[in-house]
Amino acid sequence: MKITGLRSFMTRDIDRPRVLVAIDTDEGVTGWGECYNHGPDKALPPLLDYLFLQIQGEDPRRIERILLKLLQLSRFPPGALGLAAISAIDHALWDISAKALGVPVYQLLGGTVRDRVRVYLGVYSAPDPAEVRDHCAGMREAWGFSAFKLSPFRVDIHAEPWRRVLKSTGDWVERLTNLCPDTEFAFDAHGKLFEPWQAVQLGNLLAGFDPLFYEEPIRPENIEAWGRLKSQLKVPLATGESLYSRYEFLRLLQCGGADIIQPDICVVGGLLEMRKIAAIAEAFYVPVAPHNPMGPLATAVNLHFAAACPNFKILEYRLPMGAAYHSDGMKAAEHRTAYVMDPYLPRDGYLELRPDRPGWGVEIDEDHLKTDRYIHWERRLPIRPDGSTGYC
Repeated sequence: MKITGLRSFMTRDIDRPRVLVAIDTDEGVTGWGECYNHGPDKALPPLLDYLFLQIQGEDPRRIERILLKLLQLSRFPPGALGLAAISAIDHALWDISAKALGVPVYQLLGGTVRDRVRVYLGVYSAPDPAEVRDHCAGMREAWGFSAFKLSPFRVDIHAEPWRRVLKSTGDWVERLTNLCPDTEFAFDAHGKLFEPWQAVQLGNLLAGFDPLFYEEPIRPENIEAWGRLKSQLKVPLATGESLYSRYEFLRLLQCGGADIIQPDICVVGGLLEMRKIAAIAEAFYVPVAPHNPMGPLATAVNLHFAAACPNFKILEYRLPMGAAYHSDGMKAAEHRTAYVMDPYLPRDGYLELRPDRPGWGVEIDEDHLKTDRYIHWERRLPIRPDGSTGYC
């Protein structure tokens, strides 16, 4: 079997851009993958075209060889866009390999260690606690979600005195947890805090409410700072969405910088690298809760990783188009995202495996992808009262 073509598609999932990749073979087997959308997404198709020249004619089932070739030919370690492109190629190679054998991808990983995969849902607006309660109750009734992630910030952290930031968070979380005694909450600070002492104070405030985890309060660049941070916290510390390889995760774990790691399978270079990262974490007794704000194809890739990962904890999940706007318990067949015809949807808060479906177990609608449906999206940069910018 030989690689004969690579096709990339600009599309969207609700309000976010997505870049999908199809790799074709001379035996008529096509594999699919998804890039991470770091921001300059339109830079990815020409980059993917360039990488195709390096893998054309290769046997797609030699995944380790092909990934080594892509990494070694780059001469210097690839950055965000390079690894996003390589991740999608990796996904497609696994899909091809499993389809060629007529088995799910997880069978190539040693089989499953669990029967289903637990997921949590982000609540991105997080308004009044009563509204959060009602939203979570609706999601529990429709899909069985029992875990959610929110921002801990209730006021502008740049404009308000720090004591008000802490008080507003403490009052809000106390009301929230009292209203939702049977719900687990995680809190994501999105790397917005520059000073570690603030991250310590906020984390230990949240510790009194026993959250699922406290995610990425500070920037990722100084890995040693994470070890000092964790040593002062009384709450499970989670991070990793901004790290790129097993070497960075090894450093983080050697520093004792995380209780839970959150690599992204569309960021680190794909499933192969994700498995290596998880194996290192397992040796440190650290679980993996993959970062996954992506589309339904990326969720399928994550599902197969999680099903075969011994130290998997919980998966971030984003309801696809259709399901996101109809939480009325409709059957899975009645829901359809724009480009994945049969997305994985939760039941009782878990994603079920599809042992009778080869590859990733989903069907891509190529007709839909033939029209460029790209939508521009970028984060809003906060402006401090003195006119300087903050992290977003």
